[in-house]
Amino acid sequence: MRNGYFDEAHEAYRTAWRGFIEHEVVPRQAGWEREGIVGKDIWRLAGEQNLLCPWADPAYGGLGLTDLRYEQIMIEELANAAESGLAVPLHSGVVAPYLAAFGTEDQKTRHLTRAVSGETLLAIAITEPGTGSDVAAIRTRAVRAPGGDGWLINGAKTFISSGINADLVIVAARTGEDHAIGLFLVATHAPGFTRGRKLDKLGLRTSDTAELFFDDVHVPAADVLGGPDQGFALLMRQFALERLVVAMGAVAHAAAALRETVAYTKQRSAFGRPLAKFQDTRFRLAAMRAQITSAQAFVDACVLAHNQGTLTTDEAAEAKLVATELQGQVVDDCLQMFGGYGYMWESPICRRYADARIQRIYGGTSEIMKEIISRSMDLYPRAALPTAVPRCGRPSRAGVCCEAFADHCPIATYECAPTSEVPRGCEGS
Repeated sequence: MRNGYFDEAHEAYRTAWRGFIEHEVVPRQAGWEREGIVGKDIWRLAGEQNLLCPWADPAYGGLGLTDLRYEQIMIEELANAAESGLAVPLHSGVVAPYLAAFGTEDQKTRHLTRAVSGETLLAIAITEPGTGSDVAAIRTRAVRAPGGDGWLINGAKTFISSGINADLVIVAARTGEDHAIGLFLVATHAPGFTRGRKLDKLGLRTSDTAELFFDDVHVPAADVLGGPDQGFALLMRQFALERLVVAMGAVAHAAAALRETVAYTKQRSAFGRPLAKFQDTRFRLAAMRAQITSAQAFVDACVLAHNQGTLTTDEAAEAKLVATELQGQVVDDCLQMFGGYGYMWESPICRRYADARIQRIYGGTSEIMKEIISRSMDLYPRAALPTAVPRCGRPSRAGVCCEAFADHCPIATYECAPTSEVPRGCEGS
């Protein structure tokens, strides 16, 4: 089904990633497992081999490979190696694109260049102790520093991936009322910034997830990403890419789990014959293959749509919903076929089972994905967009009030409001 999807340049990039994982990642995995965190040295090694942010402009050290399939290849190769702690998909596929899309020339020169080289590891801090998917409800606040010299941030974030290892964190903080939120580039060595404990998770055991605290952390005006009240709009624009990245990983891990299980059922015997000889086993494996093939085709189509700039918010939500739910089903069924061995942590399928559970939560829960999808279906009448809000005249999908705020705004219209202004009546999900 994927014939022609990747070309020779893609396969060359895959070879590079596969070699890097074989020689640099796999030998370190046992140590990372013992220490519960990925060593930071691996990031510089990846940067030296041009494996981070391949889409970045050569002016900032990148390869200029803006085709998202290169990121997809990286995600697939990490999945094949059952490596979930090396957060390159987050660094390269989710966080760094904020700098590329919304950063000033100065910000790109100072921060994106070092992200490409592996000298700066990136994270993004949105979730708070009392706020998850409801971005509009964040309480971390940024106020003007005395004399107007930048901003002071106070508050707390939690469940922040790469929170221990990160050198630079994009922090979402409230700068005013309603949807006035800014994105601030916070260096982790800044006075007043502290990391809490490394959180003890069900899965992703070597992925460092942490609490972050801000006590009058000063951020220069030059490190505000976009306008100080534009963060909500910027987040909404990037959520589709984040969810597609999660979907790519989910279907890749499901496919890897199936391959491992097929191999196991061929060599494991019960009642004098291999498990693969039993009709129940064969039929379940066949059903998983059909479902993975279908999900892969849809995710691949979404990747191509992203490349063309036509991927919609609801399509990205569909991809994440389908792929992550399928991943959960596949690893559960595969673990069952491994029997008692599958329940042992030393077994890759056991770790895959634990790792898979978060996929239906982060980047927006499955329930949020269903809400986004349902809003695109024009299922119930909604109020018209207030006439006081200027309209850009661009057509939008039925049931979506504005492309930038599609995840959060309940107002339906067939025109978009400008991304610089939140339609009145919009509220967080």
